[in-house]
Amino acid sequence: MTQSPSRNPYAEWFEELRKQHGEQLKAMPLPDGLPEHLHQLVLQGDEEAIQFMLKLAWQFGAQVGYAAGAKQGGDVPVSRPSSAVQA
Repeated sequence: MTQSPSRNPYAEWFEELRKQHGEQLKAMPLPDGLPEHLHQLVLQGDEEAIQFMLKLAWQFGAQVGYAAGAKQGGDVPVSRPSSAVQA
């Protein structure tokens, strides 16, 4: 079966995570000034800066996951993880 061009697997995965963990994460504070800074970036339409922030967060998360897997003695991939989103 072919994939519909309007289907976005990442958006579907993100929404599922939001349903599952949204309430928990609402209580998680962000660093002082970050929500205001992000709001200004959105108002200014600075998509490049927002994407940069997301890339940093994604990279930091990948590093933490890699370190946790290595600490547990699990099989950790030697090669760089794929940037493809998998649900």
